[in-house]
Formats: sequence, structure tokens, C-alpha cells
Amino acid sequence: MTPNNLPENWQESFAELAQEVTSPALKRFYEAGVAGLDAPLKDAPLVALDIETTGLDPSSDDIISIGLVEFNLQTIPLRSARYWLAKPHGPLTAESVAIHEITHSEIQDAPRLSSFLDEVLDAIAGKIVVIHCAAIERPFLYEAAMKHYGEPLLFPMLDTMALEAGIIHKPWWQRFGRQPSLRLDSCRQRYNLPRYRAHQALIDALSCAELLQAQVAHHLEDTRITSTMSC
Repeated sequence: MTPNNLPENWQESFAELAQEVTSPALKRFYEAGVAGLDAPLKDAPLVALDIETTGLDPSSDDIISIGLVEFNLQTIPLRSARYWLAKPHGPLTAESVAIHEITHSEIQDAPRLSSFLDEVLDAIAGKIVVIHCAAIERPFLYEAAMKHYGEPLLFPMLDTMALEAGIIHKPWWQRFGRQPSLRLDSCRQRYNLPRYRAHQALIDALSCAELLQAQVAHHLEDTRITSTMSC
């Protein structure tokens, strides 16, 4: 099982991985299982997650921050919010600093990702993880686990970008002539959500949670988890 070869049955895969992995943190994660994928989305335990990285190549670039917040379709309890900074193995580039605005001085005394990756797994275990753009989060988290544990970390993701892509391809959007932007801020603007600073992991996690709430309220009421999963 890799980011390019995902299982058809997540429940079975989690049960198998729980027996196979040796890392205590990964074993706890897989033993927690996948929240009932056949349940209504309104009943699901959700956690929005975002990462910031030093670049776009998970094999050579590093995760430098992770933010997450638990929520449901009615509320986002901010007391559940978590944020971590990680010191990368290489220097920050000017291009990445311009995007995430994390500076060398901020990460100088930050711990390595490996020192708190267990905490991240415990925070998302047993929940449906909501992200905006699985193409970034999935391979970076997989590579981080392989480097730290030597074992895979994979789980189903509810991708608000993929959901929005499906929504804007519906007939009533086609009159606009071209597909609107799928960037997180652009998606939020279509629901009149407030504009926040972009590329800060915790703020983006909160933004993603609010976006899913709006998507469900406008287009996906009474939807079940399995019908929203893109990966």
C-alpha cells in the first residue's frame, strides 16, 4: 500500500496493518480503525489537518509545520486546535519562506518532526481526516512515517478540493464558461466565508473545516461519508 496504490477496503487494510506494524504509535493508529465510513457525514468525528513544507517534493523536502482542529458540521471547538513547528533537515529556501512566512529564526530551536509525529497520529486516530488537496498531504505524511518509523502511514482523506471540483462541474456552474479556481481561499469566497491569512497550517486547517461545513450546508446535506471520499 502506497500513496499511488490505495486500498479498496480501508477497514480491512487498517485491521491488517494493525497486525503488521511494529511501531507502537502506528499500531495504536491502525487499531483505532476508520470511523464508520457508511455513517452519515453529520455523525462523523472529523479533524481538519494542514501541513506546510519546504517544497513540493516529498522525497527531498520536509514538513515544517502541522496544524489541526477537531470539528463537526455544526461547531469547531478551538480548544481542540493543535499546532507544531518542525526543524527541517535542510535550509529554508527564499521561495518557501515567501509562501509560508516561517523564518529561519522561528525554526532554529524547533524540534524535529520525529519528536512529535506520535502526537499527530494520536490526535487524528479514529477520525475522518479532512484536508484541502490530498496530493500534498498524503505523500508528505507517508514519507515522514517511512523515514521515522520505517513503516507506512496511509488513511482515507476527505478532500474539500475534490468535493468543490465535483460541485463546480454541476450544470448550474457551467454557465461561467470555465472552471473557477480550486484554491482554498477561492473556494471559501464562493460561500462568503471570511478571508484569512493563507499558508499558515493551523489557520488553513480551520479554513478547511469551515469550508466543509459550508459545502455540506449548501450542496451535500444528508450525505454519507463514503460518497464524499475521493481517496
